Amino acid sequence: MEFKHVPIMVREVIDMLNLKPGDVVVDATIGGAGHSLEMVKRILPGGLLIGIDQDDEAIEASKVRLEPFGESVILKRTNFSCIKEVLKDSGVNAVDAILADIGVSSYQLDEAQRGFSYMHDAPLDMRMDRRSEITAEFLVNSLSKDELEEIIRDYGEERWARRISEFIVRERQKKPIKTTAHLVEIIKSAIPARSRRGGHHPAKRTFQALRIAVNNELAILEKAITDFIDVLKPGGRLAIITFHSLEDRIVKNAFKREENACGCDGKPRTRIITKKPLVPSAEERERNPRCRSAKLRVAEKL
Repeated sequence: MEFKHVPIMVREVIDMLNLKPGDVVVDATIGGAGHSLEMVKRILPGGLLIGIDQDDEAIEASKVRLEPFGESVILKRTNFSCIKEVLKDSGVNAVDAILADIGVSSYQLDEAQRGFSYMHDAPLDMRMDRRSEITAEFLVNSLSKDELEEIIRDYGEERWARRISEFIVRERQKKPIKTTAHLVEIIKSAIPARSRRGGHHPAKRTFQALRIAVNNELAILEKAITDFIDVLKPGGRLAIITFHSLEDRIVKNAFKREENACGCDGKPRTRIITKKPLVPSAEERERNPRCRSAKLRVAEKL
């Protein structure tokens, strides 16, 4: 399957990053290079784009798409939490702009065998980096009931977390839970019928929670924001796209903290450019329903 990911709010991202020829920029979650393709066009001649992704298929797809730009592009397969090491290896001290598009990609959702989607029957995987040993199958079959409840409640904001965790533990005593379809059945049986009528898919929140836990997404994001700002040049901008309230809250609070944090001269480190997050236009939401919950926040290094 070809790696396809529809980039979100491309025009807004490009406008907000304030790119110009000669800039050094980082796409911290390059995916299929949808944003990067537009970013690199605006930093040439003389610019450099560094693309990071922990998904091997994303790196391979980006390599093909960005091949015409030759040495103006460097690609690294790793997590964006390693941005300082990536820049050091690339001979770069500081950058003019960083974009991070957080969460699961369209390709990862659509590629059934990756196990991210509750719409396809597949192995219960959910790893963004397939070199990792921790899978969703491992979590649902090894964690205690209380640990599962905490993950589903805190990362999925699921009101039925206790019942779902109870049903998971009960079911795995009969046989291991190895597929997404099996887990969906358990979740549906745990949530009362009246609560399953209308609204989102009953497994949506639990799958989100397990994906976040498998990939340690929230803890990584929290640390990475500080590192992103550390490596920005004065006047450099950081743009982050999130897709659910937990991620957005981390970004919002981190930006506020950095705006109030004082450097060695006693002045704030950053200023927030987007007092309210930017969201996709009605036209984009209609064209790409998956972008409906997206929010874009931008901060500038002082």
